[in-house]
Amino acid sequence: MRLVFMGTPDFAVPALRALHAHGHDIAAVYSQPPRPAGRGKAVRPSPVQRAAEELGLEVRHPVSLRANQTEWDSFAALQADAAIVAAYG
Repeated sequence: MRLVFMGTPDFAVPALRALHAHGHDIAAVYSQPPRPAGRGKAVRPSPVQRAAEELGLEVRHPVSLRANQTEWDSFAALQADAAIVAAYG
């Protein structure tokens, strides 16, 4: 199945890894952009971004899909069968 994965926090990483391990075609991973963290405020990627990059997957950081037609068109062009969202809140 061709999927788009959307997530940022640590708890989303096992789901991403499981989908990849089960042979799903992950067209792209959407995650929050890297942010300053720690004492030195070094810019750090999210846990999902780090995992996606380890797996060789494309990572995207749009501000919004709803508010930006170009981003929406880019998302639609992936021709995914489903989007998997791992979020809380």
